[in-house]
Amino acid sequence: MKIATPALAIYLMADDGVVELAEAAVRGGATAIELGIPFSDPLADGPTVQRAGQRALRHGITADRALGLLAELRARVDVPLIPMTYAGPVLAQGEQRFCERAAGAGADALIVPDLPHDEAGELLAGCRRFGLDLVPLLAPTSRDDRIAAACADAGGFVYLVSVAGVTGSRDSLSDRVAPMVARVRPHTGLPLLVGFGISSGEAARAVLDAGADGVIIGSKAIEVAEAEGSEGLERFVRGVAAALNHVSIARD
Repeated sequence: MKIATPALAIYLMADDGVVELAEAAVRGGATAIELGIPFSDPLADGPTVQRAGQRALRHGITADRALGLLAELRARVDVPLIPMTYAGPVLAQGEQRFCERAAGAGADALIVPDLPHDEAGELLAGCRRFGLDLVPLLAPTSRDDRIAAACADAGGFVYLVSVAGVTGSRDSLSDRVAPMVARVRPHTGLPLLVGFGISSGEAARAVLDAGADGVIIGSKAIEVAEAEGSEGLERFVRGVAAALNHVSIARD
């Protein structure tokens, strides 16, 4: 999977209407789409993503239906598509089977935030067998040996969690981002994308200024979509993309 930089990945929950929303995000400048597969016990998610996940579950979204929506989206956009889910739905199908189905639906990579690297061997094997990248999450609390091990097996990009906490839009960027980028950068040549708490173009610019290669926006994107629909989401994404591109041009 090749991630264009500066990267702007938008996370949306797989639910009715997500294909329209994701298309709008891509029109606005999203360079990748993370598609959340709902799970009943989402430990890493804050209130906004939990609300979206519960709504999707009430609508009967299963892992199979989510991958069906991803296949619809694959036919309409030409950016990397990355299912993000918990270990439960993956293990329920079996790692190899889940990877086969995700790849068949058009996924480019997988993110499973609650599966530690040292327990992800079977999933990593499945990803490699079916041509998917496995994207690791690293937090400010990650130990150096775990950073090195996760980066050694990473594909596509490395997901840096900006805070020691759950997802959710925040007013300012954590001062732990720059030190974390500096710790991880020597271990990989892959792009470093920062997520959790990014809610504006200003925050996205700060992420690039901290040395990262892009951002992942979930909670704020969901909030905008809930309030303003696909047109509002497209406007929001376009604004963040413009901020990121401004920094990129200034660097050149």
